[in-house]
Amino acid sequence: MYFNSFHFAAFLPIVFILYWVIGGRRREGQNLLLILASYYFYACWDWKFLFLLIFSTLLDYSCALLIEKQDSRAGKLRWLWLCVGINVGFLGIFKYYNFFATSFAALLSGFGFQVHPYVLDVILPVGISFYTFHGLSYIIDIFYGRIKAERNFVDYSLFVSYFPLLVAGPIERATHLLPQLKVRRDFNFEKAKEGVFQIIWGLVKKIVIADSCANYANEIFNHAGSMNSLSLILGAVYFAFQIYGDFSGYSDIALGTSKLFGIDLLKNFNYPYFSRDIAEFWRRWHISLSSWFRDYLYIPLGGNSGGKAMRIRNTFIIFLVSGFWHGANWTFVIWGLINALYFLPLLLLNRNRKNVDEIVLRPDWESVQTVFNILITFALSCLAWVFFRAESLSKALEYLKRLFTNGQFQVQYFAIERYNYELLALLVVFVGFEWVHRYRIEPISGRWSWVKLSLCLAALLALGVYSDYKNFIYFQF
Repeated sequence: MYFNSFHFAAFLPIVFILYWVIGGRRREGQNLLLILASYYFYACWDWKFLFLLIFSTLLDYSCALLIEKQDSRAGKLRWLWLCVGINVGFLGIFKYYNFFATSFAALLSGFGFQVHPYVLDVILPVGISFYTFHGLSYIIDIFYGRIKAERNFVDYSLFVSYFPLLVAGPIERATHLLPQLKVRRDFNFEKAKEGVFQIIWGLVKKIVIADSCANYANEIFNHAGSMNSLSLILGAVYFAFQIYGDFSGYSDIALGTSKLFGIDLLKNFNYPYFSRDIAEFWRRWHISLSSWFRDYLYIPLGGNSGGKAMRIRNTFIIFLVSGFWHGANWTFVIWGLINALYFLPLLLLNRNRKNVDEIVLRPDWESVQTVFNILITFALSCLAWVFFRAESLSKALEYLKRLFTNGQFQVQYFAIERYNYELLALLVVFVGFEWVHRYRIEPISGRWSWVKLSLCLAALLALGVYSDYKNFIYFQF
C-alpha cells in the first residue's frame, strides 16, 4: 500500500475514525487497533512476509527480557549476540547473499577459476532494513541499561510495526516512541490539522517535485551516452531533487499521518540542500539513520575519544556501512566512500562542527560566501548521487567522464525536453518556498495556510494525473 495511492486514501480515514471513536477511550484499545491496522498495511505488500515481521518482534521482545534477567555481563552478551546475529542474518540472506555470492564468483574468475554461485530467487521484504534497525536499537539500549525491557507485548509490537514508519522510516528509538505508546492519546485538533497539512506537503514533494524530476532524470541517465555536458549536469540535479522530494516527502507523510493519532515521530530531514558543508549535509539528511550509526556504531568504535587516525578510521567505516546499508551494489559502497572523502578535509582541519548555527543572509560578503558554500556542497552531493542512481560502476564512471569531457552546453531536445524550462522554474519556486519556510514546523502553516493549501492541492491535481512513479525510492532499502 503506497502513501500516494487511492488504497491509502481510503485506509487512513477509516483507521482514523475507528481509532478515535472505538479505541479512543483507552490506550490499550488505541494500540491494539493501530497494530491491526499496521499488520494489514504491511500484509498488503506481501502477506507472507508479515510472519517475518512478527517473528522479528517476538525475537527482540524475548531477548530483551532475557538480557535484563541476566546477572552477569557474559550472560547478557550471549543473548545480545544471539538476537543481533539472527536479525543481521535475516537481513544478510534477503538483502546481501546474492551480492556476496556473485562478487566472490567474479573475484575468483579474475584468477581463472570459473564458479557458478547459487543465487536466491527471493523478493526483498519491504522495510526490513528499517524495522530491523528499530529492534536492534532497542535490544542494544536494553543491554547497556539505558531503558528497561518492555513487558507489554502489544506496546512493543506497535513500536516495531507502527505503519507510518514501518516501510521507510524514520528509524525510531524506543526512548522516544515507547513512552508515547504507554499513555492514552487525546484528540488535538491543532495537531491533527498540522498533520493534514504535512501530509499534503509531503504529497507535493513526492508527486509534483520528485515524480516530475523522475521523468527527466530517467531519460537522461538511460541515454547518457548521447547526452551533452549540460544535459548530464541537469540529469544529476534532477535526480538530486527526485530523491529528496521522494524520501523527504515520504517522511513528511509519515510524520503527518502519525500526528493524526497524537503521536510524534522523529524529524528525518532538515533542508539538507541548504547545507554549507558536507558535515552539515549529513546532520540534515536522513537524520534518524545518521544518528543511529553515530550512536550504535561510531561511538562504540571509539568515536572521537581516540586520536585523529581512529576518528578517520571510524568515519570511513560509518560512511561505507551507510552506503552498503542502502543496497547490495558496489555503486552504493562507492557513494559512501565519496562522502567519506568529502568529509575527510573537514575532519582533518577540525571544521566538521563549524556550521551548526542557523543560516542568516545579509547584504554583506559573508553571506555571499555562505551562498557559494551552499552551491558547492549541493554540487558535490549531485556528483555523488550519480553513483547512487547509476545501475553499475561502469555506467556511473561513463556518465561522469562524458559530463566532464563532452564540453557541449547547448540545449538538447530529446523526447520530453519541451517542458524542461517549466520544470526548472518549478524547482526554483520550490527552493524559494523551502528557504522561506525552513524555520517553521510545517511549510503550509501560518496566516496564509489555506491559500498555500489550495495552491498545493491545485498542483497535485494538475500534475498528479501524469505521475507514473507510485513507488518510493527508499522502499528498495
